[in-house]
Amino acid sequence: MATKKFDFNKSIREISESDLQARITEDTLRLKKLEFAHAISPLENPMTIRGLRRDIARLKTELRKRSLVK
Repeated sequence: MATKKFDFNKSIREISESDLQARITEDTLRLKKLEFAHAISPLENPMTIRGLRRDIARLKTELRKRSLVK
């Protein structure tokens, strides 16, 4: 699992800021849909919600880091 996180972090460093923002918006919408589906009937793997939340946090962290460097 550590390699997945490492690969994800490595890949987001290569993405432009506008693509990061688009990915955050897209993933946030996907998270809302997952949470809604989970409220209606339990998901087969509810850990996907946690993983998606963490991915969004990683994306926001990278975007914030870039804004501070400028």
